[in-house]
Amino acid sequence: MPTSDFELSAFLPYRLAVLSERVSRRLSLVYEKAYGLTVAEWRVLVHLNRCEKVSVREIHNCVNLEKSRVSRAVSRLEDAGFVSKVSDESDGRLVEISLSEQGRSVLEEILPAARDIEQRVTSLLTSEELDEFYRVMEKMHAALDDDPEARSRSRMDLVGIKR
Repeated sequence: MPTSDFELSAFLPYRLAVLSERVSRRLSLVYEKAYGLTVAEWRVLVHLNRCEKVSVREIHNCVNLEKSRVSRAVSRLEDAGFVSKVSDESDGRLVEISLSEQGRSVLEEILPAARDIEQRVTSLLTSEELDEFYRVMEKMHAALDDDPEARSRSRMDLVGIKR
């Protein structure tokens, strides 16, 4: 195919990235306005909500962000009082991060608005269409799961997925 026939707006990776970015930016208006949180900080908070105590490395592996962004987000969240850092008892070099009570309260306030935005985006689809959309996404993930050059999905992202 000649390069002149390439249409970026029809290219699947581009279309997925644009949709993801648009939804993420819309969602960020909720937590940025209320608490000054960045996308990285939001992802760290919601990941900690599902994991209890984890290391920066574990967060990095599960939230699709570079390790340096996760480290900065954790530092800012700690300064804001939303997370706590505790040295691992068996290895003092390792640090475990967990949500503070203040961080839990912030999430309890933000999550209903986040779910509302998700509902607005998905409400245009029937339940059958949404189920099919998720099945198609899983097929695409499966293709990448079989590709040794592709980054692996987090085990946590496989929990609750219908195959």
